[in-house]
Amino acid sequence: MTTTNRRQFLGFTALGLTAAAGVLTGCGTASGRATKTIRYQGWAGQVTPPELAAELGYLGDVTLEWVGNTISGPQDIQSAATGQVDFGGAFNGAVVKLAARQAPITAVIGYYGVDKDEAGGYYVREDSPITDPRDLLGTKVGMNTLGAHSEAMLDIYLERNGLSPAEIEQVQPTVVPPVNIEQSLRQRQIDVAVLGGILREKALERGGIRKLFSDFELLGDFTAGSYVFRDDFLAANGETVRTFVSGVAKAIEWSKSTPHEQVVERFTKIVADRKRNEDTDPLRYWRSYGVAGTGGLINDEELQLWVDWLGKRGELDQGALTVSDIYSNEYNSYAKESRA
Repeated sequence: MTTTNRRQFLGFTALGLTAAAGVLTGCGTASGRATKTIRYQGWAGQVTPPELAAELGYLGDVTLEWVGNTISGPQDIQSAATGQVDFGGAFNGAVVKLAARQAPITAVIGYYGVDKDEAGGYYVREDSPITDPRDLLGTKVGMNTLGAHSEAMLDIYLERNGLSPAEIEQVQPTVVPPVNIEQSLRQRQIDVAVLGGILREKALERGGIRKLFSDFELLGDFTAGSYVFRDDFLAANGETVRTFVSGVAKAIEWSKSTPHEQVVERFTKIVADRKRNEDTDPLRYWRSYGVAGTGGLINDEELQLWVDWLGKRGELDQGALTVSDIYSNEYNSYAKESRA
């Protein structure tokens, strides 16, 4: 585990995003090639919406090429921005930050979010003295990465409960690999664990922890993250992206309308077939992708929320960014249905 002061981290992030934008020109040829093959990073032990779309036959003649796994959304979209992969996905605040650094990327579809079945929870041990927001002063909150969704939700929770900026600085977001977060909580290495999806369900089944709050309780249903492509890739591969986005949108809707057991069965097949020595048993804990908009359609409000958050922290000039310039629904077949 490593602990980084949040202001230090956000400074590092700014430098990293600026550096990423600075090398974009050199990657233009590779990323702007005409192709029907789309390179991407996956998540160990999980099935992403594009992987589900491919399994269901929704991608037509478009092929996915897995190049490795990631555990960080900001890293994933930086890889897309620099042409190491063709698309990446991250928390919408990270997408906003990257766009604000002049990186030529466009968000095309929402792929994860929060609903009653899929909410990121902030959990403490049952015997923990932490019961309200002020009890978090001086504590360590374990999460997969800094400057992203989990830290944003923590900030919003603390702000809404009256903590000052100086007090919020006393709460220490701490990076812990997702698979180690529950263990770190139980071994008292951290005071609070951010748990979602399969990891949350398994931890709750084992017991001995209780929820302090969740992002669903803060904001209700909302799409929290988007997939982005580089603009030169979009220009060279409009139809490829259209097939990809519409296929992913269809897969998201399939996951909403299909009985849970059948979704888990299909996920299990996907993970087993790719032969990466992954445990398929945790897949039974999957509940939802949490995408609020039909087919992952993006709206201004989902991005404006993070423009405002980053602006309040002094990390973004709110007047310098128009959220409608960050995303496009034109590749999503559900956009036509929505207009109709």
